[in-house]
Order: sequence, then C-alpha cells, then structure tokens
Amino acid sequence: MSNIVILGAQWGDEGKGKLVDLLADHFDYIIRYQGGHNAGHTILIGERKFVLRLVPSGILHPGKTAIIGNGLVVDPLALLEETEQLRAAGVDVDQQLRISNRAQVLLPSHRLVEKISEANPAKVAIGTTLRGIGPCYEDKAGRRGIRMADFLDREYFADTVRGLMADHITKARAFGIEDGIDVEALVARYQEAAEKLRPLVCDTAYVLAGAMRDGKNLLFEGAQGTMLDLDHGTYPFVTSSSACAGGASTGTGVPPTKINAVIGISKAYITRVGGGPFPTEALDARGDLIRNRGREFGSVTGRPRRCGWFDAPLLKYSATLNGFETMVVTKLDVLDELDEIPVCAGYRIDGKTISEMPATVRELAKAEPVWEMLPGWKSSTEGISEWDKLPNAARQYVTFLEEVTGVEAGCISTGPERNQTVRRSGSLFEKITR
Repeated sequence: MSNIVILGAQWGDEGKGKLVDLLADHFDYIIRYQGGHNAGHTILIGERKFVLRLVPSGILHPGKTAIIGNGLVVDPLALLEETEQLRAAGVDVDQQLRISNRAQVLLPSHRLVEKISEANPAKVAIGTTLRGIGPCYEDKAGRRGIRMADFLDREYFADTVRGLMADHITKARAFGIEDGIDVEALVARYQEAAEKLRPLVCDTAYVLAGAMRDGKNLLFEGAQGTMLDLDHGTYPFVTSSSACAGGASTGTGVPPTKINAVIGISKAYITRVGGGPFPTEALDARGDLIRNRGREFGSVTGRPRRCGWFDAPLLKYSATLNGFETMVVTKLDVLDELDEIPVCAGYRIDGKTISEMPATVRELAKAEPVWEMLPGWKSSTEGISEWDKLPNAARQYVTFLEEVTGVEAGCISTGPERNQTVRRSGSLFEKITR
C-alpha cells in the first residue's frame, strides 16, 4: 500500500467521503488537508448517517488516526460540536483524532467580513456559504491570523483575538452590518473550548513523518473539488485554499515525494454550488430529475445544487492538474430513468471548437457544449456491485467517459453505502488500493 490523495475532480460534492470511508480500512492515517466547515462529507453506514465537516471521514473506522492538517481553518466551537456527536456515536475521539497546531482559528467575526464581500454591489458575489472561510484565509495570508498553537496560549490568544475581532467589527459596521457579538463572552467561550481541545492539538507534520518512518499508510482527503481551487479553478468563483493534489503537501507538511498516487472522484454527471459559469447546466425538467434523484442538496447548508451533464474537457483538465489516471464515477444510479444522456465532449467558443479549459470565466460563460448523445438504460443500477451485472448501456456510458477523457473508471458507485460499489478487476484503481 502507498500514500494516496483522494480528491474531487469537478466542482465538489463528488462523493469523496464515501470513497475515503470505503478505503480507510487499508490505511493507518486519514488526513484532511484544506478547507473549513463549509463543506460536509456524508457517510451512510446501515441506518446511521454521519455528516463530517472538519473531522476526516476515516475516523469512523476503529483504530484509525484522523488528522486535521495545517491547511484547514478551524472553528473550535463547530469542531467541538462535531467531536461530541462522534463520541455519542461511540467513536474514540481522544485516541483517534489529532489537530495541527498550525491550523488557523476561525472566529464568528470572520462571518461578518464575509457578509461585506457578498453584499457589496461593487464586487462579484461568489455565492459562499457565509461561514467565514474566505476571510479567515485572508487573515492567514495577511499574516494577522491566529493559529491553534496561539489559541492554546490563554493570555496571547485573549489579547490577539480582541484586536482582530475589533478590526472585523469596525469594518462590518462601516457597511451597516451588526451581529451583536459580545467579544468578552466569546473570548471566555473560546478559552473553555481550548481546554477541551488541548489534548488533541500537536505538530501533526512530525506525527505523519514518524508514521511514514514506521511504514504506515496515509490517505489524504480534500474538502472541495479541483474546479474550486484558488489557483486553477474558475476564478474568482472558487474557494480560498488549494483543493488540488498539491494542497495535500502544503496542507499537511508531507513532502510531495512521499505521495505515491492520486485518485480523482467524479459524478456520472456534474453539479456546482454558488455562482460562476456552468456550460453543461441542465435548466429543465431533467436537471430537476437529477437533483431530486441524486438528493443534490448541500449536506451542511441544505442549498439546492445546480445540476448538469458530464463535462469531458473539465475532467481532462482536472486529471492534468492532479496527475490521476484512474477515477471513481459516483451516482451512476441517478441516471437510471433517462432515455438518453448528453455528454459534453468539447467546447465551441466564438465558432471555434476547443477541448481545453478556458482561463477566464468570461470565456467559459460563452462556451457552447459539443454534445455526444448516449442511450440510457432505463433500468435500476442501484446497489449493483459487479461490472458484468450493470446494464449494457450503463457499461457503454462508463466506457465512453473513459474514452472521451483518457482516464480509467476503475470504480463505480451505485448507491451511498459501502457495499454499493463496483470495483473493476485488473484496473489501476484496484492495483493502487489493494
């Protein structure tokens, strides 16, 4: 076994949580490397449903160590709530969870700052979750943020957080935004939270270095998809961190030379949340069908997701950026009722057909999909776990996705539970994960 990165190959919500949960038994450490509590991984185990926002999905496997890396922004109160829910479910959080002392601390006043940005008519509204993730990363980049190590220093934290929050509140009030934050009460709540989280905080880069010296296997998971990456996504409609495979190194302290493989996760169609261009969006009854059958509503926010058809140029771009040669295709069963299924094989912009991803959202907004129409299978694939038992048209659809992207579909998900998965024998996916 090796050290593997699991990442979203589209705009997020591809089903990373299920795959991490599926593979976790083969790894010793499961590490989250970017994002905050604005995105959730939904895991179904029998009748139990877990929505994990900060804690890596692998913590649901006894004996596995879950790491919150330095690349995250952490709301301590949200994290405490999540850990208490896990404890109530019988998870040994104290033994299994570790938090980087270099992760950034997210404050309620970061949400005030985000409201300024989203409400300002002079700026492009990104359609964020308003959880303060972006402003917290802004403070990190501006070298005025507070890290978990600072959070545990009672006197330093109290003095520093008062100044930072005063700055946030002053800015918000200038735009007429009031949230009634009681700074002193908040300082006391955060100091109480610090004592509860203190035993879990450490230098996780050293922990992971020691684990690798001992021959342990590491599984890295991101929170968002590649097309929301701050550098390579559909800027400015992106998140504030590195959602690509490179973020696994910067967000954990594990050198890139120690990462052996990357697996991309892609839905059998595509969704996105918030603003930004979406060339293959289905703005008709078929889009509504996908949304309802796929339960395409945010696990944290409840917001309905925009739904559309598989975008091959986007997937090829994602594979190039991240270096993956095998992918997991999720939610194939959502397409079961369709007579035919469009796939975008290329873009046409200003009369010219291209297969690359445009650099600007202005160009992407003009992109007209070059469609290939594939027959539907009109029968249930839900729960099928063997390739040969899928309907012929479903196999043809997956094979076409491989041909048009140049990426192997080594695993197909046909439902939300662990056993509702097709692992293709002899695939690169099988070789990487066995």
